[in-house]
Amino acid sequence: MGYAKPIPVVIDENRPFWEATKRGQLLLQHCRDCGAYRYPASVLCPECSSTAFDWKPVSGRGKVYSFVIFHRAYHPGFADELPYVVACIELEEGSRLMSNIIGIPPEQVRCDMPVEVVFEEISKEISLPKFRPVAGNFIAINQAPSIGPPIPPNRPMP
Repeated sequence: MGYAKPIPVVIDENRPFWEATKRGQLLLQHCRDCGAYRYPASVLCPECSSTAFDWKPVSGRGKVYSFVIFHRAYHPGFADELPYVVACIELEEGSRLMSNIIGIPPEQVRCDMPVEVVFEEISKEISLPKFRPVAGNFIAINQAPSIGPPIPPNRPMP
């Protein structure tokens, strides 16, 4: 069976990003005028409004800036992965992107946790960048501070 989740749409503006992920590399737009990295791809730099940019490789290392744990599948393709984490990752180079945290139980994810990119091949054309904790940089769940009671997985929506 094929990939059951939504698949990113590759267009001219983001093609270099997706071609790089197929090679196992993160490539972001880099402003020639102010030096800021940006994602998603855009014709204007959000920092200085310049239109001058290059595509440059980035380290793939960063930290969890914020995150949410999904306990409900809002698309049927995610039903078998509940609960799962969607996080805003702040890369070492300063840009932020949304992705999943994998390789760790969702309840162990923390803001500022160091992470590194890994790639999930979902088709011949697309590999998704996902993030996992950097080895040795997360707290075992029995040592983690309490964040409150767990949310029941099938709690009715308010």
